[in-house]
Amino acid sequence: MKNTAFLVLFALCSLYACNNKSTTPVLLDAQAFSTQVDNKPVALYTLESGNGVYMQVTNLGGRVVSLFTPDKNGQYEDIVLGFNNIETYLNNPGERYLGPVVGRFANRIAKGTFQLDGNTYQLPINNNGQTLHGGLKGLDMVVWNVDAVTKNEIKMSYVSPDGDDGFPGTLTLHMTYTLTPQNEFKLAYEATTDKPTVVNLSHHGLFNLKGEGNGTILDHILTLNASYTTPVDSVLIPTGEIAPVDGTPFDFRKPTAIGERINADNEQLKNGAGYDHNWVIDRKTANDVEWVATLYEPNNGRVMEVWSDQPGVQFYSGNFFNGKSTGKYGKTQNYREALALETQKFPDSPNQPNFPSTRLNPGETYTQTCIYKFYTK
Repeated sequence: MKNTAFLVLFALCSLYACNNKSTTPVLLDAQAFSTQVDNKPVALYTLESGNGVYMQVTNLGGRVVSLFTPDKNGQYEDIVLGFNNIETYLNNPGERYLGPVVGRFANRIAKGTFQLDGNTYQLPINNNGQTLHGGLKGLDMVVWNVDAVTKNEIKMSYVSPDGDDGFPGTLTLHMTYTLTPQNEFKLAYEATTDKPTVVNLSHHGLFNLKGEGNGTILDHILTLNASYTTPVDSVLIPTGEIAPVDGTPFDFRKPTAIGERINADNEQLKNGAGYDHNWVIDRKTANDVEWVATLYEPNNGRVMEVWSDQPGVQFYSGNFFNGKSTGKYGKTQNYREALALETQKFPDSPNQPNFPSTRLNPGETYTQTCIYKFYTK
C-alpha cells in the first residue's frame, strides 16, 4: 500500500514538473546534454539574471534550450521551444532551427548563389530550391568552443573555414549571451574574415509566452516598429521592393493580435503561409540599439521586448509546425504555437543591390547586438 501511494505521489510530481508551471523553474537535466559531437564536448549551461529569469544553453549551435520567466502571478513557464536531449536535436532535421544561432547567412539566398568581386559562389540548396540559414550544416549544427562561463554569461567562439558550405573566407566568430539584472537576454556577435565574404547572423528562438506546448500564439499582441516590409515571391525570396505596410495585414505599428488578419485574402500571406517576412525597422540612427518590437500575452501578463542595431526583423508565425515533433515536456509542437522575431539584415541581400550590404572585408569586424527583455504587466 505504501509503495502504491509513493508511485501515485511520484506520478503527480512528475506531471507537475512536466507541465513546468511552478513558482520556481524546473530546470532540465544537464546529463542529457553531456556528450561529444564531431569529437568535441557538448554540454548544457544554466544562466540566471539574478532577478528571476533563467536560461539553459548548449554549445551545439549556441542553442537556447530553455528560458524560464514568471508570469504576473509569479508562475514560471519555459517560453521557448526545444528538446530535452542532444540526440533529438541531432536526429530531427525537420525541426533543427529551435533556438540556435543561424548563419553564415541567416534567412534565404535565391537559388543558393551570389556574386562577389566577379566570382560566383554556389551554396548548398536546402529549402525549396534556395539556401536557408547558411546551408546543409550551418552554424546551428556545429559545436562552438566555450571560452568562458559565469553565473549570468557564456562566451562562445567558432572558426568557419574558407569554403564552408560554399562561402568564401575563413570566418572567425565570437558570441556572448548575457542575462542582465534587468531581465534582458543580450546577444552580442562579432565576426572577422581573411577574404571578402557575406555575413548575416541571427538568433532563431521560437517563443510562446504561454509556455512551450500551451497553445496558439495567435492571441499574442504584437507591436512592430516598422512602416515597410520586403515582399517575397512564392518561394519566399524578396522581390526587391520595399513596400509600405499601411492598409495591409502587415501593419503592426499599433498593438494587434497576431491572428486578427493572418488568414486575410492577401497574396503575401499566401506566399508565406502566414507571416514569414522581413520588416524594415523605422530606425532613428545608423548603428545604435533601438526598439524593434513588443510581444504581449494578455492572459498571463508576460511581455517580451526586442531591441537591435540591425535594419530588419523576420517575423515568423510558426506556419510549418505540424505536430509531428514532441517538445521538452511531452507536448507536441503544433501549428502556429510558436513565433520567431529574428533581428538581421535583409534576406537575399547579396543579390539585391538596394538592400543594406552584408559584405565583410578583411580588416573589418561584423558586429550585431540583439536584446530580448522580459517583464509582466
